[in-house]
Amino acid sequence: MRIKLVVEYDGTDFHGFQRQPGKRTVDQVLEEAISQLTGEEVHVTGSGRTDAGVHAFGQVVAFDTRATIPPQRYCQAINTFLPPDVRVIRSEEAATDFHPRYHAQCKTYRYLVYRAARGYTLYRRYAHQYTGSLDIALLQEATYNITGKHDFRGFMASGSDVQDTVRTVYRFSIEERFPWLRFEITGDGFLYRMVRNLVGTLIEIGRGAMTLEQLDEVITTGDRKKAGPTAPARGLYLVRVDYYRVGHGDGSTMRKESVSIDKRSLNL
Repeated sequence: MRIKLVVEYDGTDFHGFQRQPGKRTVDQVLEEAISQLTGEEVHVTGSGRTDAGVHAFGQVVAFDTRATIPPQRYCQAINTFLPPDVRVIRSEEAATDFHPRYHAQCKTYRYLVYRAARGYTLYRRYAHQYTGSLDIALLQEATYNITGKHDFRGFMASGSDVQDTVRTVYRFSIEERFPWLRFEITGDGFLYRMVRNLVGTLIEIGRGAMTLEQLDEVITTGDRKKAGPTAPARGLYLVRVDYYRVGHGDGSTMRKESVSIDKRSLNL
């Protein structure tokens, strides 16, 4: 049986999602908890490899098991073996060929910036602080240049072996409710550190260090050196993953299955 989990975690004390020798990772902690529950050696596959320090409200993972536990009970059962900085919030049976990454149709990320000089101590693990002046209208205008299908290699960090760097951004919004500035982006996929590089570039535009023309040049040339710096990992959240699946042999059309948990997130 293949089980699908929706997982949330505080990424501060993890070295990312993917297992690394000698380091604490999200998949390692999940695998150890599931193994304690089922008595099996298991391997979990995630919808994406979040970096060290990146958080999640809606990471989706899957694993195979021969245990006879009802699928909906895995959520509560696994949580009894997990540390407090990671929790399963939903579990269900998935199709035997379900893959959290390859079957994902789109993902939504959120980035939080704390704009006040005071109070950041309480949020330092969960947001990036920037207190300088920003032109919010210009930031919002910049999102229009980014939305759509583009080659985003200019916003991909080094260290990735991805060859196809074309992605489609369906929606990119910016909202300010002092002291918070929230970036939210939905796309069919994201390159290595692409969201953090986009946010870092937009902050440069908002503070007047870059122009919209320079943003377009990064997109056109794919030159990472022309883009802004990488925003810190602590402000980034994987919010949701959307999937499509086909009806069970009844001729029904493909329908959208959304893993949506905004009400649980910092919906500022």
